[in-house]
Amino acid sequence: MNTVTVSTLKALKQEKRPIVMVTAYDYPTAKLVDEAGVDVILVGDSLGMVVLGYDSTIPVTLEDMVHHTRAVARGAKRALIVADMPFLTYHGTREETLKNAGRLIQEGHAHAVKMEGGEEILPAVRACVQAGIPVMGHLGLTPQAVHQLGGYKVQGKDLASARKIVEDAKRLEEAGAFAIVLECVPEALARLVTETVSVPTIGIGAGAACDGQVLVFHDLVGFASDLKPKFVKQYADIGRDIRAAVARYAEEVRARRFPGPEHTFSMADGVVERLYGEMVR
Repeated sequence: MNTVTVSTLKALKQEKRPIVMVTAYDYPTAKLVDEAGVDVILVGDSLGMVVLGYDSTIPVTLEDMVHHTRAVARGAKRALIVADMPFLTYHGTREETLKNAGRLIQEGHAHAVKMEGGEEILPAVRACVQAGIPVMGHLGLTPQAVHQLGGYKVQGKDLASARKIVEDAKRLEEAGAFAIVLECVPEALARLVTETVSVPTIGIGAGAACDGQVLVFHDLVGFASDLKPKFVKQYADIGRDIRAAVARYAEEVRARRFPGPEHTFSMADGVVERLYGEMVR
């Protein structure tokens, strides 16, 4: 299968072929989802919640993102790798924004970055695009603004907020964004945005009308994920299997059934007897 690029995603939209995106935060996960054939791997700042144990994405640092993105890049050979720019790393000066985005590309080996917001981040989007850094937008529920939004709530339900999402999507496209994530918005609004902009839309909690879908890996496979939002479909329960496997291991160790002879190395006859003899002397 060919390597996925920004141009690939545009072609998929034009051909009306759905885009598959999933998060990954480390080498083995990236390797597995890449081999499974996903189009885009998002190294999301959601790692703060599902990997680092924070209660939001806000504490995630640029250093965290560079570290995890670099690990993902070592595991993925085909998928387009998009790295989230964490909280307040793209709201300063043009120079600061480019420096931070550049680190995710140069040190993290991401192919693109993702930014949350609309009109307020347009200067950052333009700066990165002009510098040759592809940018994915993110509208609707923007987790970095959770305190301002008053929690994790569906966005764009009234006329004013819906109109703003549509207008922000247009502005992001004009600024050069190559795709836009739509999170937790009504399906009808997601359909309107998808029909309005020429760049791909990727939904999470936005219905089936988007050009693609994204889920958090840990939610998708049931890996130590306590969150059960309506928009998640769980395709496996590896958390249950892991707990059961570790419990069996612990039981066998305590019962001295593991390790068995098949897991044990031996040495030549007489060597250990000589060692015991030397110790006695």
